[in-house]
Amino acid sequence: MTHATALIAEDEPLLAQALRAELGTAWPALQVLATVGDGHSAVEAALRLRPQVLFLDIRMPGQDGLAAAAELADHWPAHEAPMPQLVFVTAYDEYAARAFDAQALDYVLKPVQPERLQRTVARLQQALAAAPAAATPQAPAALEQTLAQWRQLLAAAGGALPALPGQAQPSAPLAFIAAGDTGGASVRMVPVDEVLYFEAADKYVRVLTATQEHLIRTPLKQLLPQLDPQRFWQIHRAVVVRADAIEQVQRDEAGKLHLRLRGRPAEQLAVSRLYAHLFKAM
Repeated sequence: MTHATALIAEDEPLLAQALRAELGTAWPALQVLATVGDGHSAVEAALRLRPQVLFLDIRMPGQDGLAAAAELADHWPAHEAPMPQLVFVTAYDEYAARAFDAQALDYVLKPVQPERLQRTVARLQQALAAAPAAATPQAPAALEQTLAQWRQLLAAAGGALPALPGQAQPSAPLAFIAAGDTGGASVRMVPVDEVLYFEAADKYVRVLTATQEHLIRTPLKQLLPQLDPQRFWQIHRAVVVRADAIEQVQRDEAGKLHLRLRGRPAEQLAVSRLYAHLFKAM
C-alpha cells in the first residue's frame, strides 16, 4: 500500500510531534490527518475524518484511550468505511511489552523507538492491504475480525496499566460488595449473587439488585477483574451484567442489541458492538 491516512491522539504535544516525525520516516506515504489531545476529541475527529489508522494514547485527560476506542467502536459507520486499524501508545514499558507482545498486538512506546515503530508500520500496511472495502461481500467478516482485534487490544491495554497500591487481584472472585446507598449515609454488604448489573455513572458505579440500588467508588475497570467472568459479562464500556439474569435479548431496526434482566423488566440495556459477539446466535 502506497497511501494511507491516520489520526494521532496524544495529550503531550512534544511526544505527538515526535511520533508524527518518526512516522514520516518509517512510512512516508502515510498522511496524518490531525493530532488531538484527548479522548473526546479523538472520537469526534475519527468519526469526521475516518482515518485508516488510529494511534491512541492509553492515558489522556478526561476520556482515556480505552474509553475512546470503546465509544468509537459503537459509533463507527461500518457500512460506509472499514473501521480503522488501532494502535495504542503507552509509556508503561514493562507492562505494555508483556501484555501486548504476548498476543502479537500493536503498540507504540513513549518515547518512540524507530525499530519497534517500523514493525508496527509493516503490520499496519499488511492489514490495510488485506482489508476489503466496506461495500464488498467480505466486509461483514472483516468487521467482525476487526472488532475481535479491538477487543484483544482493549483487554491487553487494560492489563498493561500498572495496578494502584493495594489493588492486587484477589485469588477468588468477590462474594460481597461493600456499597453505600444512594444517599451515601450507610454501607451495606451486598451479596454478589444478588447483583443484576453494574453501571458506571460519573465518579461512581451503580450496583443494582432486583429491588435496590447502591453506589461504590471502585471504577468499573478495576471491579471487573474481581468478578467471575463466567457469571458477569461486560456488554458495554459502562455496563456489566450477571449472565444468568438475562431474560431476553432483542435486535432493533438499526441492528443494535438490547437486553432485559429478570428482576428489572422495565429497564432495557444497550449492548455495545464490541460485545455483540456474546449473542452471536441471534
